[in-house]
Amino acid sequence: MRVFPRIVPACVLTLVVAGSLATPVLADERGSMVIVFKDGHRQSFSMTEISHIDLKTPSVIAFRDGHEQRISAAEIARIEFGNPETSSTPGRTHFFGKWEVGDGGGHNFFIILEPDGVARKTIGSPHGTWNLVDGEARISWDDGWHDAIRKVGGKHEKRAYEPGKTFDDEPNNIANARNTTVKPI
Repeated sequence: MRVFPRIVPACVLTLVVAGSLATPVLADERGSMVIVFKDGHRQSFSMTEISHIDLKTPSVIAFRDGHEQRISAAEIARIEFGNPETSSTPGRTHFFGKWEVGDGGGHNFFIILEPDGVARKTIGSPHGTWNLVDGEARISWDDGWHDAIRKVGGKHEKRAYEPGKTFDDEPNNIANARNTTVKPI
């Protein structure tokens, strides 16, 4: 009888996900899916980019562009479904692309955020990784610096933090950020 508690949540989750994906709606009306993990962090996905979700262990989210993301079901607290108009924070796909950002000294450089979590920049240490935390792109560079790109009102800003600081500390500088990547309408 130990199998029963594991099967019921998986079946319910399958029905919820299948029902949301099977509903015939326009792409912009599908909204987003947010996975809330037991440790409190959240990860957002645009429903228009998800091909399917496999609920085997580990769970796999397959994207339309062919890449997959594995998530341990044991780490998931819940999955939320929402509409982009009602969502207060942008999803992960919002940050994909080439961002023109300020360096805090009046000059600009570029940060490229890839869908696979790789980050590149045209100044300093060129390689890093990024993820979505609380609606902002958090980037950790190989040289110890880290940046956050966040939406503030109708614009975006880049916050830079020197090695040894955390994202909760005061940033070393705050500058404008603009995604230069043309996205489909």
